[in-house]
Amino acid sequence: VQLQASGGGWVQPGGSLRLSCAASGATSNAISVAWFRQAPGKEREGVAGMRQTHTRTAYADSVKGRFTISRDNAKNTIYLQMNALTPEDTAVYYCATTSRNPVYSAILQPYMYQYWGQGTLVTVSS
Repeated sequence: VQLQASGGGWVQPGGSLRLSCAASGATSNAISVAWFRQAPGKEREGVAGMRQTHTRTAYADSVKGRFTISRDNAKNTIYLQMNALTPEDTAVYYCATTSRNPVYSAILQPYMYQYWGQGTLVTVSS
């Protein structure tokens, strides 16, 4: 599975962005999906994840109520809608997918994901 992330850019605090991640190749292996981010000098952290059933999503506490993950299987695309952005959201954002269907507690664990996009930079500043 190849993943191509897009939609990053610069936005002022309080603004919104929508990230997209287009999947190609063996997309039948894209069972569960997630977004991660990595800020300079920090470890990669899980932001939002979705299991195959679509009814089971997980969010990092820092983004709950502000970010929404979704997927369009017909377009083989994953989205991350980000609202009320703050400078602390500045990071490179990565999409990822896996052929596994992780338990809820593991949805945001990087080790669960086999396929990764190249990352897209989000900068939040005034």
